[in-house]
Amino acid sequence: MKIKNIGMAGALGALLLANQTYAQETIRVLLEGHSTSDSIKALLPEFEKQTGIQVEAEIVPYSDLTSKALLAFSSHSGRYDVVMDDWVHAVGYASAGYITPVDKWMKSDTAFFDAADFVKSYADTLHYKASTYGLPVYGESTFLMYRKDLFQQYGIAVPKTFDELTAAAKTIKQKSGGKMAGITLRGAQGIQNTFAWAAFLWGYGGQWIDNGKSAIASPQAVEATKAFVNILKNYGPIGAANFGWQENRLVFQQGKAAMTIDSTVNGGFNEDPKESTVVGKVGYAPVPAQPGEHPGNSGALQVHGLYIASASKHQDAAWKFISWATDKQTQMKSVELNPNAGVSSLSAINSDAFAKRYGAFKDGMLAALKKGNARYLPTVPQATQIINNTGIALSQALAGTQTVESALQQANSRNDKALAR
Repeated sequence: MKIKNIGMAGALGALLLANQTYAQETIRVLLEGHSTSDSIKALLPEFEKQTGIQVEAEIVPYSDLTSKALLAFSSHSGRYDVVMDDWVHAVGYASAGYITPVDKWMKSDTAFFDAADFVKSYADTLHYKASTYGLPVYGESTFLMYRKDLFQQYGIAVPKTFDELTAAAKTIKQKSGGKMAGITLRGAQGIQNTFAWAAFLWGYGGQWIDNGKSAIASPQAVEATKAFVNILKNYGPIGAANFGWQENRLVFQQGKAAMTIDSTVNGGFNEDPKESTVVGKVGYAPVPAQPGEHPGNSGALQVHGLYIASASKHQDAAWKFISWATDKQTQMKSVELNPNAGVSSLSAINSDAFAKRYGAFKDGMLAALKKGNARYLPTVPQATQIINNTGIALSQALAGTQTVESALQQANSRNDKALAR
C-alpha cells in the first residue's frame, strides 16, 4: 500500500487498520484468459497481505468471458464483484446499469490509484455519459508482424497496402512450395474474425456505422470482405477459419506463417525465448491500408478494463482490488512475470525491464497506440449483437455457404434492427 510521509510506525498502523477494515471481506473476480490475468493471480498474495481482502479469481477464455459476465449481471446475483472485459462489451454493461461508475473512489481512495500514470488514450476510453467506468488493465493496438528473414530471402518489400499484402502472402506460399503459410489471421466466428476483418474494413474505406445505420454492406465493406476471404482461404494456414487469438499467435510464433496482423501485445510472445521460435526474426510495421481517403485508419485501439458490478456487496473492497491491479508497482512486476506488453501504466512501459524484454517492438507499439482507431470496433451499447451478427456473416463467407454480398446484407439488416432498439 502506498503511504507517504507518515513514518514507519504510521505506515504499520495504517496497514493494520486496513487489514481490520477488510478482514471479513472476500471478493470474487472474473478475469480474461490473458498474461495480464496470470500476473495478477500470481501477485494476489501481496494484495491480500496488504489489505486483508481475500480474492477468489476465476480465469476463463476470452471467447467465454462476455457470456459468463452477462449471465451473472442479468441475474443481479452479485456473483462477481469485479469483471474484466474489453470496452467494446463493457459499454453495453454501463448502458444496462450492470457496472457502476468509479469516479467517487478516484477522488476518495488513491492509496493505489494514480490517474497520471495511465496511458492517456486507454484511460480516456472508459467513459460513458460523462462517468468513468472501471480502470484500464491492459490495452493494445495492432500492427503487421512479418518475418524479416523470409522477406529478405524472397526479395519482398514490407506491404503498405492490402494489395501488396496479398501479393506478399502469395509469393511466400508459392516460393516455399506451400510449406509456409503466407499469412495467418483470426477466423473464428464472433469477436475473433471481426477483430481481424475490421482492419480490412477500415483500410478499404469502410466503417461500422454511418448516420446511425449499419454500414457493413457498403461497397467498401464488400470489397474489404472479399480481400479478407481471399487472403485467408488461399494463403492462410489450414484451419484458420477456426483460429482465435491464441491459435493465431501460436502458428506465427512456431514459424508456420510469414505474416500476421494482430494485437501489439503479441510482440511480447514473439520475442520471448520460452514461447517463440522466431525471436529476433520479426519485423513490426503499420497495418496496411488501400490508397485514398478513409474515415478512419486500419489500426485498432482496444482497451480492456476492470469493472465493479453494480450488484456487488463489496464495492469498496472491489475498488481496492482494481486500483491495486492497475497500480504502477503491480504492473511493473507483471512485466517481469509474463509476456505482458499491453500494460496500461506509463511507469511500466518506461521501465528498464520493459525495454529489455520488448525493445524489439516498443517503438512500433507506441506508434500504433498513438494512431490507434478508437472506433475500430463498434462502441455502442449494441456492440455485442453487431459483432455477433457480423461474425456469422464472415464465417458464412469463409465457408462459402453464402456470397459475400448476401452474407453482409443479412448481417446489415440484423444490425439495423439491433441499433433501432
